[in-house]
Amino acid sequence: MAKQRSGGMGRRSREDESLLTRCVDSVFKFVRFAEFEILFVLFFLIAFLIFKDLTSRPEYNQILVKKPGGPDWWLS
Repeated sequence: MAKQRSGGMGRRSREDESLLTRCVDSVFKFVRFAEFEILFVLFFLIAFLIFKDLTSRPEYNQILVKKPGGPDWWLS
């Protein structure tokens, strides 16, 4: 069998690549390696922001606070 040559269409060697290309490649390798952890943290961050937004509304807080002169929800 004859060996196939890349003929310029293959990937260049590591020494021929620029510093920017190597940095971008290392970032992509890290993202591929830590994909689950990144998504896990993003899920909890988004859930926290949504929960924080919902609980900061006055309508929501009135459910937990006893209104003066209003019905007593806890003893009924």
